[in-house]
Amino acid sequence: MKSKYILAISAILALIPQICNAQAQIVQYQTFIYTSESLSQEIQKVNDMQESDATRRFGTDLLDATLNAGKGLASGYVTSFIDMGVNAIASLVTRNARLKDEWLKSVEAENSWSTNINTIEQVKDFYERPSRSGALDPKGMVFDGIGCLRMDGNDTLFFISCHVDRSKLYRIVNHSKFELVLDTLIINPAESNLPNTTLPIEFSFDERNNFNLNVKIRLTSSWFTDAIELHTDELLGEFTINIPVERDDLDENGRLHYIRKSGEIPEYEVVGESFIVPRSYMGFRDENDNYDNIWGTGQYNIAIELKESCGITDSYRENWKKDRKYRKSITPHDGLMANVWESISTQKWDEITRSWIITTLSAPAGVISNKLIEEMKLAVPKPQAPASAGNTAAKKK
Repeated sequence: MKSKYILAISAILALIPQICNAQAQIVQYQTFIYTSESLSQEIQKVNDMQESDATRRFGTDLLDATLNAGKGLASGYVTSFIDMGVNAIASLVTRNARLKDEWLKSVEAENSWSTNINTIEQVKDFYERPSRSGALDPKGMVFDGIGCLRMDGNDTLFFISCHVDRSKLYRIVNHSKFELVLDTLIINPAESNLPNTTLPIEFSFDERNNFNLNVKIRLTSSWFTDAIELHTDELLGEFTINIPVERDDLDENGRLHYIRKSGEIPEYEVVGESFIVPRSYMGFRDENDNYDNIWGTGQYNIAIELKESCGITDSYRENWKKDRKYRKSITPHDGLMANVWESISTQKWDEITRSWIITTLSAPAGVISNKLIEEMKLAVPKPQAPASAGNTAAKKK
C-alpha cells in the first residue's frame, strides 16, 4: 500500500509545471483527492463480519460500463481577488513607524496566514458505479482521502496526506459515516508563509514561537431524493487537524517529518467525521420498458482551509527598536505594499495516480500573466456581450 502512494506522489511531482519565477511572490499548492479500487472490498468484508440480516447486504454490481469517461477533461478559472492577509499588513506596516505599539501591531498582524482551496467543479464519483440498493449504498466507494503539497522546485516545503481510517470502516456499515487518519506530514517553518508580510523577512524561532498549522476540511454535496426533494450544498462533514511545531520537533534539515507506520496510533489526530455522499435518485425504464430505480455515483465538493499562526519571543519584543530600524531600511521607498492577490486554479483527473489534482496558485495582482494562465492550461471564460451588442457587431461584418 505504501509503495502505491510513493509511486503516486512521484508521478504527481513530475506533472507540476515549472512556472514559479524566483523574483515573484507566488504561492502554489497541489491538492489531491485520493481514490482506491480496493476500499469497497474492505468495507464489504467488515459488513460480512458484522451483519447477518440479508436485507442489509450490499447490492450486486450495476451496469457494465464505468461512468468515468469525462474525468480526463481539465477545467479551471481565474478569480480577481484572494485574501491572503497581506491587505491587512499593508495598512499596518509603515515606513514611519515610531512607536512600540505600532511596531507590535505590525508584527502581530504578520503572525497569522490563511488560504482556502476548493474544488472547482463537483467531483463526480464518490462511488465507482450507480446502485439499485439505495442512496447510501457504500458498495463501490472509491473516495479515499485528501492530500496537499507545496513545492519549491524539487524541495518539499509542506505536505499532508490523510486517508480513510481503515480501523473504523465499521462506522460506514453501522452509521454511514467515515473518519480520516493522518499518514504523512512534512512542515518546514522556515519556508512557511510566516511572517505574513511582503517584506523580505524569514521565519525564525529566535523571533517567533508557538508555530501552529491548522487544517480544516469540509465535504458538501447536492443530491435528488426519490421523494422528489432537492438538497443543495449540504454539509456532510468536517475534519480538523491541529499541529503545533517547536524547534525540537525539526530534523537536521529544519523540517518536521512524520510518517505513520502501519497499525500505529497516529501522533496527530484528525478530529471529526463525515457522512458518506448520498447518491442522487433517478428513475428509468429498461429495454423491456420496465420501470426501475437507480441511484448515482455521488457528486461532492471539498473545501480546505490552511492556517498558519505563531507568537513573538520575549527577546524579539525587547529588541523592537533594532527591528523597526531594519524594517525601515528594507521597506520600498514608495511605501506601498501589494494588497490585492489573484488566484488561479485548475482541476483535473490523473489516470496514473487515480486521483483528482487541484492546482491553486496565488500571487500579487499583475504577477499572474496570460502566459502563466496558458502554461496551466486554463480555459479562462470570456465575458459575454449582450445580445444587442452581438447583433450590432454581426451587422457591421
